Amino acid sequence: MTMIDENQTRAATQSASPWIAFRHKAFAVVWTATVVANVGTWMYNAASGWLMTSLNPNPLTVSLVQVASSLPMFLFALPAGALADIVDRRRFLIGSEILLTVVAAVSAVLVWLDLINPSILLLFTFLLGTGAAFTAPAWQSIVPQLVPKQDLAAAVASNGVGVNISRAIGPALGGVVIGVLGIAAPFWINALSNFAVIGALLWWRPPTPQGNRLPPERLTGALVIGFRHARYNPDLRATLIRAVAFFFFASAYWALLPLVARNQIAGGPELYGMLLGAIGIGAVGGAFALPWLKAVLGPDRLVAAGTFGTAACLVLLGVARYPALGFAACLLAGISWIAVLASLNVSVQMSLPDWVRGRGLAMFVTVFFGAMTAGSAVWGQLASAFGLPLTHFIAAAGAVTGIALTWRWKLRGGQEVDLAPSMHWPAPVLAIDADADRGPVLVTVEYRIASERRDAFLNAIKQLEPQRRRDGAYSWDVFEDAADSGRFLETFMVASWLEHLRQHQRVTNADRIVQAAVREFGAAGEPKVTHFIAARFAPD
Repeated sequence: MTMIDENQTRAATQSASPWIAFRHKAFAVVWTATVVANVGTWMYNAASGWLMTSLNPNPLTVSLVQVASSLPMFLFALPAGALADIVDRRRFLIGSEILLTVVAAVSAVLVWLDLINPSILLLFTFLLGTGAAFTAPAWQSIVPQLVPKQDLAAAVASNGVGVNISRAIGPALGGVVIGVLGIAAPFWINALSNFAVIGALLWWRPPTPQGNRLPPERLTGALVIGFRHARYNPDLRATLIRAVAFFFFASAYWALLPLVARNQIAGGPELYGMLLGAIGIGAVGGAFALPWLKAVLGPDRLVAAGTFGTAACLVLLGVARYPALGFAACLLAGISWIAVLASLNVSVQMSLPDWVRGRGLAMFVTVFFGAMTAGSAVWGQLASAFGLPLTHFIAAAGAVTGIALTWRWKLRGGQEVDLAPSMHWPAPVLAIDADADRGPVLVTVEYRIASERRDAFLNAIKQLEPQRRRDGAYSWDVFEDAADSGRFLETFMVASWLEHLRQHQRVTNADRIVQAAVREFGAAGEPKVTHFIAARFAPD
């Protein structure tokens, strides 16, 4: 490695250090509060998984605890992401956390009074998972409001460290608390821990948005636009594909770990909590090495390495008969988990402009937990049919195969693309009444191109299609004048005049570069832009 390479690696490592984000007070306060709340959540998860092995030890039933926790993320994350983009995120989070606290307290009462059964346990796990589903996109969306853009990767890494610190402490503490105070105690602690995040959100005051704001989008329209953006955002699509290939197979050890602890290693709740804690300890340790690993390997090879580590963990859990081997497998699982999860999360954040961040992150959450839910159900069924060891081996083989099948989809790992709003589109000049809901709107852009540059121009303008569509257009095309050589008309349609005005605010600096390159082909002057709004006919 040359001296220049060493300096670049050192600079990249320092800039991605997770501790940089803590120089921002708002981030430090919110981070601390979420760690406290997550400790309670992990205590609840460990307690509910262990409680189910007592209520019904069938492998499929035990795996349904993971299904009940993950399924709401798959079902509700997308509307939650749309809400995160159109409502006040702070107020939304405060209200949601209060409701979660109430639900958690009711579940604690039922366990305390010994009124719990498998169905009720799964119901409350599902309800708490639903609350988490509705808050997850909003939580991730506020991270850019807590730190400046240059510290975003560090903040994402810090959040990963926080989650895994709580994962290391929560399950182990939950196992001890169950042994000392009884099975209901972790349920009570989970309810009380939510007060930390409620207090932090009440204290935090986000920066006031700058510039004129258009009316918020309607929920259904926001969902449609979010899906369209995801379809035409290649970086986001690549990240989602890589996520499916990892989380489906990694879900095996999450779903089956209670059975490995109880049946295969023959331990108690303390052992199960310590195995979960080992995953958290491994993840925290991996987070410290993450900046260096990312600088050396890059995001794609780091995800591949983490997936290989996960496959090795699954093999070890398949043969584990003693606690020591189980601990080793879980430590490796934690290191691998944080390597993959942090890389995928940064890739998603770097792929999204602010206006659609909640919806894009919701797509990631949906894929994440959809794969975890489907995987948990599959691995539970396979374990019932073929046993724990063979199921772990099958999952390991699938994880390795997934690396090869998805390698061509590359991840985003840096800040090389500027997705800040460019605001370079001039305000349209109107001569007629244009109500906000009036539409659809047809926008045409007329180009004059020299005949010898025709093919190069058509190749260049094709790059505008995904830009127009992911910013709100539902159709796009280019027409060539049959009677006037060199005259081309780009057209795209938007649902309403208000939606077109939103397009003006969504165009990024990266889009501007591509648009400027297309305009360079013009024979003279700027292309002519025209707006057509669907005419309103007088009633008969």
